[in-house]
Amino acid sequence: MPRLAQTFGGVLLAVALAGPAHAEIWAYRDKNGVTHYSDRPLNARYELLYRGSGMGGPIARPGSGGSRPALSSASAVTRMELSTRFKAVRHLIREAASQHGLEFELLQAVIATESGFDPGAVSPKGAVGLMQVIPDTAERFGVRATGRQSVSERLTDPRTNIQAGSRYLAWLINYFNGDVRLAVAAYNAGEGAVLKAGRRVPNYPETINYVRKVTDLHHSLKPPRTVSEARAEVIPASAPMPPRPPGRG
Repeated sequence: MPRLAQTFGGVLLAVALAGPAHAEIWAYRDKNGVTHYSDRPLNARYELLYRGSGMGGPIARPGSGGSRPALSSASAVTRMELSTRFKAVRHLIREAASQHGLEFELLQAVIATESGFDPGAVSPKGAVGLMQVIPDTAERFGVRATGRQSVSERLTDPRTNIQAGSRYLAWLINYFNGDVRLAVAAYNAGEGAVLKAGRRVPNYPETINYVRKVTDLHHSLKPPRTVSEARAEVIPASAPMPPRPPGRG
């Protein structure tokens, strides 16, 4: 099953880690001016770049030696929108979301959390590409080896990977009766683990943290609702009028 990536290839990680718990981003700038991001300091070169709300304290800018306030979720989302890696696959995410009945922002959140939009990401368990799809799972959802490429090699193609991961995610949402949290948990740990937990998020620290990150990012990315939309959610326009009490009209 796909796993939470241990390192992330782009600035999108800032949003993926914006939850109230474990909401730190560490970074360092290499000699070529490229900034590398992680959810923890992988070595002494990393400096704390971002803390989630409520954690407080000045944050150092990597390589600058200065300090600045913690970034807000809004600014982190803006940074993701400016990422060249995200821009390169945005049209593929919209295409897959439309084809498989998924929210664009949910699919965006899963990919950001899985790989930081790095199409070459490979996990220690063999999950491949943008959506960190296991080859066996890809085969379940229609990806076949060709004469020139194995399933793993095909999953390095962004469109193939996003299509396979999207089909699986859409299947999970349907399988768990529209419960997105359970579907996201199953995407990380497998549907068997969610069933074994009694159709709840399994009590695995990685999966609990993964669901939190995807959920927080999903909510951050969704456009704000209008007042009319909020009212419609509480009182649908098509809702029938309640019957009058007998004897009063």
